[in-house]
Amino acid sequence: MKKKFKLKRLLIIALAVYVLYTLVLQQKTLNAYKAEKKNYEQQIVQAQSDNQELNSLKSNVDSTEYITDVAREKLGMYLPNERVYIDISK
Repeated sequence: MKKKFKLKRLLIIALAVYVLYTLVLQQKTLNAYKAEKKNYEQQIVQAQSDNQELNSLKSNVDSTEYITDVAREKLGMYLPNERVYIDISK
């Protein structure tokens, strides 16, 4: 009778340890998934911000002002008889 009781108690303890171990592992996995979700949410916010910026740029691409700015800044082109000052201190 005592052997059955000890064996039963040992099985219950082993089962309790297994359940606790499983719960701890699941909590670690859940925390990792939460951190990953937060990272993805930040990436989504950044992508939405980039998308808005690109949409505003898209609407301005055909404007004369934008074309003039790009020609000056990126291509080094200027209007005829326009004075260009170069800062030599840089």
